Amino acid sequence: MTTILIPTDFSKNAMHAIKYAIQLYKCERTNFYFLHAYADEIYGPFKENGGKSIEEQKEITRKNVDQSLKNTITELTEKYHNPKHSFKTVSTFESLVDAVNDLANQINVDLVIMGTQGKTADKKITFGSHTVQVFKYVSCPVLAIPENYEYRQPKKILFPTDYMLPYKRRELKLLNTLAAEFKSEVHCLYISDFEELSHRQIDNKQFLQESLPNAYLFDERTPVKNKGEAIMEYILEKDINLLVMVNARHSYLEDLLYRSTVVDIGLHPKIPFMVMQNLPR
Repeated sequence: MTTILIPTDFSKNAMHAIKYAIQLYKCERTNFYFLHAYADEIYGPFKENGGKSIEEQKEITRKNVDQSLKNTITELTEKYHNPKHSFKTVSTFESLVDAVNDLANQINVDLVIMGTQGKTADKKITFGSHTVQVFKYVSCPVLAIPENYEYRQPKKILFPTDYMLPYKRRELKLLNTLAAEFKSEVHCLYISDFEELSHRQIDNKQFLQESLPNAYLFDERTPVKNKGEAIMEYILEKDINLLVMVNARHSYLEDLLYRSTVVDIGLHPKIPFMVMQNLPR
């Protein structure tokens, strides 16, 4: 049984991510949890709430959120009739990152799936602030779905790597399961001017290969350049359906996410983007 957590702000983009998730796991027994964390909604408008106390505001917001979550379940139940799927809802007075982490530990979440933008989407950037925060700070894998991406099976997966990270077996198991389900190619892209690998890199590469027995693996190398541009060029050239990167200190992803916007460094994929965590769980 797979456990999927989907944060939602009830926007069009959030519903698009939910529908992608349902299609991605349509053949697998899956528990879907829909989460709305509303702490920011309480503290943000507090000065303009007509004199209501925080507790009154929390209760009003909780009731509205619970009703919206109930409406989401009703809509999905009427549209999709998959006996392999179950839907549950969670509303909580926390920040989004704290809520995701708490629930991930409580119910042993396999994957978080969410939209790249929320209600206040800025079309000039690829990932909204909430998405970037979840990428950087949650302890389980995250899959972000672009708003206009039409569902395609992830037959071709790009995994940029420098082979310097001792990958987590659980994270690679998730990737291997996806590759097995869709008979996917996994393209391991090494961005370097040097063909020779260190002993550490060789060990990590071997571990990666052994952990993906159900994937059709391709080893690729490209000369050093802007990493975001190199990744985007490969996505377009090979018609990639899913981009996978690992979040860890001194990783490609850390370099990309710690800039002011992802657009600035050239990484703006129009395909689903999975971030695997190299953090203890």
